[in-house]
Amino acid sequence: MGAIMNILITSVGTRNKVVQYFKENFKNIGKVVVTDASNLAPAIYEADKFYITPKIDDPKYIEHILDICKKEKIDCILSLIDPELSLLAENKDKFTEIGVTPIVSPLHATELAFDKFKMFEFLKEQEFKTAETYTDKSKFYEDLANGKINFPVFVKPVCGSASINISKVNSKEEVDLLFNLYDNLIIQEFLDGQEIGADVYIDPISKKVVSIFTKEKIKMRAGETDKARSFKDQKLFDLIASLVEKIGYEYMIDMDVFRINGEYYISEINPRFGGGYPHAYESGVNFPKLIINSVNQIENENQIGNYEEDIYMMKYNELKVAKLWKF
Repeated sequence: MGAIMNILITSVGTRNKVVQYFKENFKNIGKVVVTDASNLAPAIYEADKFYITPKIDDPKYIEHILDICKKEKIDCILSLIDPELSLLAENKDKFTEIGVTPIVSPLHATELAFDKFKMFEFLKEQEFKTAETYTDKSKFYEDLANGKINFPVFVKPVCGSASINISKVNSKEEVDLLFNLYDNLIIQEFLDGQEIGADVYIDPISKKVVSIFTKEKIKMRAGETDKARSFKDQKLFDLIASLVEKIGYEYMIDMDVFRINGEYYISEINPRFGGGYPHAYESGVNFPKLIINSVNQIENENQIGNYEEDIYMMKYNELKVAKLWKF
């Protein structure tokens, strides 16, 4: 790559590894600039340069990010948190007008990902297997009485991410209590099977899936994969490609799937880098490189399944020690 290319990664938080991977890939072509709302976000200290920004709900947040893009001659931008994805998609034109490519799926696709009931309806309509989901408590109780569903179930917000405010419940009393305490909840069937994570890249030029990395989750911690094993299954690859191309996702997405009696059930889609992406990268699945090609208008070739099976990922505790940047 001869041309200079600079990337802005926003809301980096604790995603040190992702910043490191972009530093590796941008080493000879440009700089990695990052942002966060806190000077205690360890990942900011991995970058070539960082900015402390207002929180994303600040009315002037986008204006602030646009100013950084102009000042740092940014070529592309991506976010690492769910709430910011629709914000970037909504303001795509403001970025493209100043020559910045937002690395984000179209707005309709990001919005669908964060509305669990709309996603459930779409999956059912398109005949993809998924967990039975209810917004109507009485309909759930009716199906419960008829034996169509059983406890335990999950009660969670219709819109939410990072496993926040999700409750596993075992009785009507618990369901009633949660519905009395909170609005906009869904009741979701408990899928009892092997949980699987998938890191997927959809080429924005061809609109085709060009890379998939799948892993069986062995152990979870705080809603994220703690230990996992890489594997391949063409049936799963075909299912993933069919679904995400049908919805219209672009660039990187993270998916959760369950395997039950040899069948795959779609759990959720997050149109960003997943928390378990380091497993894929360390196994040779290089999304930063694919992003560089995409921004340069180079169509990526199909490399689905280009990794070894039985590569294990085991998280361990690390820490970042740095002189704190002061406001």
